[in-house]
Amino acid sequence: MPASEPKYYVLDTNILLHEPLAFLNFQEHNVVIPMVVLEELDHIKDRQKDVSRDARVAIRSLEEALHDATPEQISAGVPLTRIAGEHQANGHLSIFPDFQLRQTESALSLNENDHRIIQTALQLQATKSPHKVVLVTKDINMRLKAKGAGVNFVEDYRTDQLIDDIRLLSKGFHQFEGNFWDTVGEVKTEQDGRDIYHFIARDLFPALYPNEYLIDDTDNFAARVDSFTNSHVKILDLGRERLMSQRAWGITPKNIYQAMGMHSLLDPTQDLVILTGPAGCGKTLLALATALEQVVEKGMYEKIIVTRNTPEIAESIGYLPGTEEEKMAPWLAAITDSLEVLHKHDENMESSLNFIMNKANIQFKSLNFMRGRSIQNAVVILDEAQNLTAGQLKTIITRCGAGTKIICSGNLAQIDSYYLTAVTSGLTYIVERFKNYYGSSTMNLNGVVRSSLAQYAEENL
Repeated sequence: MPASEPKYYVLDTNILLHEPLAFLNFQEHNVVIPMVVLEELDHIKDRQKDVSRDARVAIRSLEEALHDATPEQISAGVPLTRIAGEHQANGHLSIFPDFQLRQTESALSLNENDHRIIQTALQLQATKSPHKVVLVTKDINMRLKAKGAGVNFVEDYRTDQLIDDIRLLSKGFHQFEGNFWDTVGEVKTEQDGRDIYHFIARDLFPALYPNEYLIDDTDNFAARVDSFTNSHVKILDLGRERLMSQRAWGITPKNIYQAMGMHSLLDPTQDLVILTGPAGCGKTLLALATALEQVVEKGMYEKIIVTRNTPEIAESIGYLPGTEEEKMAPWLAAITDSLEVLHKHDENMESSLNFIMNKANIQFKSLNFMRGRSIQNAVVILDEAQNLTAGQLKTIITRCGAGTKIICSGNLAQIDSYYLTAVTSGLTYIVERFKNYYGSSTMNLNGVVRSSLAQYAEENL
């Protein structure tokens, strides 16, 4: 079959819940929606959960594509070019009547919805040959079952996957071997107040992004990329001693990676700071300490809003007792633990915590209630961001109005979501999407500083 021949993509329900307009992202290829997928969307759309909105959007979008087509046309395929808007889809969309499938001894049980979707792919594979039929699902176990059942091509949904290997993810810094200045030829230097800038050749860097930090193997050099052209890079000379001497709410960095992260967190020009790294590297503590410093001590912001995903993937918290903040408290224990660490030497720690909670106007919010808000003059701390999709993170970031800084932190090795991996996590997505934005910084906090036990566990378990 020629490579240009259109393929048939069979979509699982979780694809439309992950991205309701996913059926418009297959360009010239044909998209098939099994009837059972519509049944599952119908069951989900009335739940009081965030995912229900995505189900309703998917249903409305499918209706727009098929609203005046006859049953015969819907089965055969309706051109996607009829849908208005910015998209590249010029294939066909069809609904497969999987209820017509008949149970055989060799087939999977049709009593399960996943099996009906797999049987749809098998049926199309038999009838559409030599066209390639691909089953697309984010359910890893379903991909395994489909392969075992005889589906030749099974894939994850990769439209929002920006990298193939998590090792390629930007770390936010470049570390040079030996002495950095030994590799540099001609240098032009200028001073602006207390800041010293150097202009060096662009070809020293294989890849370069705004606000990346530069360090080497010595104990002296540290700098940050200020701007660059095709020929030269302008770097801000920081120095390790200056970075390591920073202080925020009583704490100082324990290693150079924390120091670079703290520098970004305290920089008022950075609207988005992304902290990645293993458990125990200090992501939450740094975020909270710098937020308190900027809200209470410097008065740069009016409040701190703390939010994170819940085990139900940012859905219902309604059955927990108390107010919204009391409901969120179990999922935000990491924040209260960090607050206790910051005030453990106070004479009356409980009174100190209550005072700071009121003084800094710290608010615990659920992701469910972030949609539609406009957050002004606040520091937003989004903890455990690795378990969020790109769409959920977009919802939160687009809520941030004037004078708001958002701090996203997460460990890509601790993903609890059923359908996310390190390369498809929303945290990975925003690291890649914002790496060219001058108002954002990323920092991978190498090294566990919680305890020697935690470090050994991270390295050996």
